[in-house]
Amino acid sequence: MTTDPATEPRWLQVVRGDAPLLVSFPHGGDDLAGLEPRLVSPWLARKDADWWIERLYDFAADLGATLLRTTVSRTVVDVNRDPSGASLYPGRATTGLCPEATFDGEALYPGGLPLAATEIAERRRDYFDPYHGALAREIARLRARHPRVVLYDAHSIRSRIPRLFPGELPEFNVGSVGGASADPGLVAAIVAPLARAGRSHVVDGRFRGGWITRHYGRPATGVHAVQMELACRAYLDEPAAVTPANWPAPFEAARASGTRDLLREVLQAALDWTRRPPRPHPEATLTLLFAAIPAVSSARRAARSSALAAGSPKRRCGC
Repeated sequence: MTTDPATEPRWLQVVRGDAPLLVSFPHGGDDLAGLEPRLVSPWLARKDADWWIERLYDFAADLGATLLRTTVSRTVVDVNRDPSGASLYPGRATTGLCPEATFDGEALYPGGLPLAATEIAERRRDYFDPYHGALAREIARLRARHPRVVLYDAHSIRSRIPRLFPGELPEFNVGSVGGASADPGLVAAIVAPLARAGRSHVVDGRFRGGWITRHYGRPATGVHAVQMELACRAYLDEPAAVTPANWPAPFEAARASGTRDLLREVLQAALDWTRRPPRPHPEATLTLLFAAIPAVSSARRAARSSALAAGSPKRRCGC
């Protein structure tokens, strides 16, 4: 079921499903929201979009997944960044909440002047906050129906961007924030089809998970978040050097079919994992353990006091 446009902004697209799976598309939009006259180049402003990502996953609704997508470009506001402006990758090149340069370091605005704090706050209010309001509501709706929910944050990026990472990315880059945002069993289930297919992949490599994965992934509460960052060559004919004449490459269903079929296996594996009997998450186990310690200590003190009051002979300690 698609949400009523009267209750959500036109740029925010939500398709509701009932399965314990939510697929988020935060970077697939190319709408510059009227910024074109202010930009060095609209092509530069759209250069780093996750091109055709929603078409690659157009089968997800058939699995019962909930889909959430913004049509607004990440140049306007990046809904997968820390809203405070803090870097997700300190010490490394990256882009911010309202990017002022491309991944390759090209200025988006003439003169390279920084955006005013008031404008950044307005963009956050108009686009970032509604996206995350909808995301939080959909997670809560699914979590109320299922003991475990998977938030799958879908991305793609060019295979070679020297400013961001050396060499060539693996085709499939799975991020779980070092295991903090998702159960290891879920990560293993997602990786298994990639390994069987012999496709290059890595877990928690250069891309460990953006703001969405880090903010919402809370395994102890039943919400497991993973990021899938695809190298564009996995589904597009990616040129060695991108120009306005060759980028974005067109989406060709036949070219993308192998990766699309594999991603269907990945999402099905995630769904199958949600239906397995859950194991206690280490965080929850530790919470229960530490909560029990005071009660055990109190019980031992009470037993010791009772024994002394009854005149019990002392017992020799073996420690």
